[in-house]
Amino acid sequence: MFKVFLLSFLTNISIAQDIDMQWSEAFEFSSIGKWSIENRSNPFQLNPLQLSSTIEKGKLHALKYPVTMTPLLFPYSVFEKAFDEAPVNSRARKLIYKILKLSSGYKTKKEFFDYAGHNQYPENEEQNYSHIPYPSEKNRGLPMGGTLIERYQVEGLTFGCASCHSADLFGKKVLGLSTRFPKGNELFLDAKKMKRTYRSSIGKYILGMSDGELKMMADTLETLDWVQTKKPVVLGLDTSLSQVGASLHYRQKDEYATKLKRFVDGPHILESKAADSKPAVWWNLKYKTRWLSDGSLVSGNPVYTNFLWNEIGRGTDLKELESWIDQNQSTIKELTTSVFATHAPNYLDFFDEKELDIHSAMRGEKQFKKYCERCHGQYIKNWSIDKDLEFKQLVKTNEVRYHKKTPVINVGTDPGRYEGMKYFSKDLNRLAIQKNKSILVKPQVGYVPPPLVGIWARWPYFHNNSAPSLCAVLTSSELRPKTYWAVKAVDPKKDFDQECNGYPHPSKISKKWKKQKKYFYDTSKAGMRNTGHDKKIFLDKSGNEYMTKPQKLDLIEFLKTL
Repeated sequence: MFKVFLLSFLTNISIAQDIDMQWSEAFEFSSIGKWSIENRSNPFQLNPLQLSSTIEKGKLHALKYPVTMTPLLFPYSVFEKAFDEAPVNSRARKLIYKILKLSSGYKTKKEFFDYAGHNQYPENEEQNYSHIPYPSEKNRGLPMGGTLIERYQVEGLTFGCASCHSADLFGKKVLGLSTRFPKGNELFLDAKKMKRTYRSSIGKYILGMSDGELKMMADTLETLDWVQTKKPVVLGLDTSLSQVGASLHYRQKDEYATKLKRFVDGPHILESKAADSKPAVWWNLKYKTRWLSDGSLVSGNPVYTNFLWNEIGRGTDLKELESWIDQNQSTIKELTTSVFATHAPNYLDFFDEKELDIHSAMRGEKQFKKYCERCHGQYIKNWSIDKDLEFKQLVKTNEVRYHKKTPVINVGTDPGRYEGMKYFSKDLNRLAIQKNKSILVKPQVGYVPPPLVGIWARWPYFHNNSAPSLCAVLTSSELRPKTYWAVKAVDPKKDFDQECNGYPHPSKISKKWKKQKKYFYDTSKAGMRNTGHDKKIFLDKSGNEYMTKPQKLDLIEFLKTL
């Protein structure tokens, strides 16, 4: 009996070590077997029943932030009172809350969350593209990612993964797609401004906060001292890298980045340098052996890093975070499984079959193999295997063959994002959490040429959103548009250029969008240039393009099928 137990014990250790191997710097994909790319969507090798249940739990963690010890919380009842959704116990305070609502410029909570870039839950099954479950927060009027955490016997508001990694794509809600216009970093800026004017006497005597709410606000305001914020260069980009790097700069240099006041010789470079990038899509993670747009995360489960970066940027005590992580391994496993199992949106789930030219796509496949495959991977189409399939099946990808080890290549795009990592990688690597969880960051020169699964839904392009469409990507950088207007993906006929796959030409964008300067993108600004990706790729030695316009349109038609 003891031998059976010992054998079982050693086998379980062996399996666990084998599974952990996939997060190591030495890991590379095999062409067959459980560590082939096709099997990575189930990273912990769960059986079908376990997998389905674990994915569901992971989605709930993405929608409702699970790190319950996070320190930045805002009393939710105060928020509800401001929007007349909670009772107020005096006429004077009711008037004050009404003034707060009017001064905010928003009539409802939904209007505020829309301003903040958050996406609402699907209202029906037709909208629910990603089979999104409904946590209790939906019934409290919170958007995807909006989370209520109880502390001091009151509810505090914070935001989680889906706030930056969900999208409304032509009326369908997609979990794992980049939020088109994230404003998470700007909410931190707003909080820092509030700190300068708020006093506990205002909370107690004017707003009528309870003792628990006053304690929650005091904790939040104290924590904000350890949060260094930076406004994105343009709406649509995220400054998390800068916020994390700069916030660490003001902590102690020990392995827990202790929060003790200390003398710092000037501000951190990331407080002024543009190192912005768009939030990443989730379904690409399964194809990679290193993560982040620059591939600098060379070892460690990327979900650990997500929690670590989130909490450094929120001023968290890292010993408390490490304790939470150690006690919540099932949560890490569930969220990891869900993220790696995410699927890209299919073009034909949003457009009619007649709007995709399969003959053009098949011609485009030849262009792809000639100019794109060596960096972005191979995509074996069903039409190459069985031409008798019905249309929707015929255009699907049968197999993705990406690199055994994820490469990083410098093709001349704006270096701001990858350069940003070198300014705080040492601060990250000294942290105990990183060492204990085998997380290693190594600055790179260049960016990962990403797998192109679901590329049609990921406009605008490049890490900094500097190319408004695939037509722009496939054009030499000298001729790419230097400015463009962004719009929400509401109407597929008005808000999307199907031929070029991306934002419509400025001449076709309504005055409604152009009235709002925040949707204007100017590539002359620091960190936003749209250079690169052309020399030796689309241009010959003389600077002439390899492809004609019809060939480019064929290639775009092929990319829509990935």
